[in-house]
Amino acid sequence: MGGSDQWGNITTGTELIRRKAGGEAFAFTCPLLTKADGGKFGKTEKGNVWLDPGKTTPYAFYQFWINATDTDAEKWIKIFTFLSPEEITDLQQQHNSAPEARQLQKALAKAVTTFVHGEEGYKVALADTEKLHTNQSAPVESLTVEYFETLQGVSRFEYALSRINEGVDVVSFLAETGIFPSKGDARKLIQGGGVSINRKKVGDIKLTIDQSVLLQNKYILVQKGKSNHYLVTIA
Repeated sequence: MGGSDQWGNITTGTELIRRKAGGEAFAFTCPLLTKADGGKFGKTEKGNVWLDPGKTTPYAFYQFWINATDTDAEKWIKIFTFLSPEEITDLQQQHNSAPEARQLQKALAKAVTTFVHGEEGYKVALADTEKLHTNQSAPVESLTVEYFETLQGVSRFEYALSRINEGVDVVSFLAETGIFPSKGDARKLIQGGGVSINRKKVGDIKLTIDQSVLLQNKYILVQKGKSNHYLVTIA
């Protein structure tokens, strides 16, 4: 059994069983799960999510579902949740009346995150969403040490204090921390307006990362794209 794209492999397996063991095997497939862009769910696909919180944090897991397109949310809520048809119909009506409220995505994200990570994981995802996406207008300098230490919805990296004391260009900083696999990738996304440091869009690839950038004399917040957040601790 498997996805419909594996039909050839599956039928070959049944033939192998017939020839080698003289046995009889049965095969069936299910429609392939795809995203709105046509991509499938799988570890070889870009942007996939893992059930293991060590690979995809509850926050990142929640964000995947909450950011689903309307088309995907309408399809996925029927596949990945145990909500009744009546509940789903009601949610769809709410969504159609006020799509900006994203009730469909919120219900989908809550149901799947709770199922995979439990109620506690869902609460952590909500708390981190609040921290990372709410009150963006508040001065980043007002963030406390407790804020950084309890933030769970980010990937964490350490970076040498000596490099900060010297002053390092932002492209090298992003590559050396491991946030980007190469300087070329970092430079390209900066030029495309997709990188923020301490909630400020980076517009210059020659920006210097030094002591003046540190929050609480120790931390740097980095955002890559829409929902990839990183916390760099200087030590």
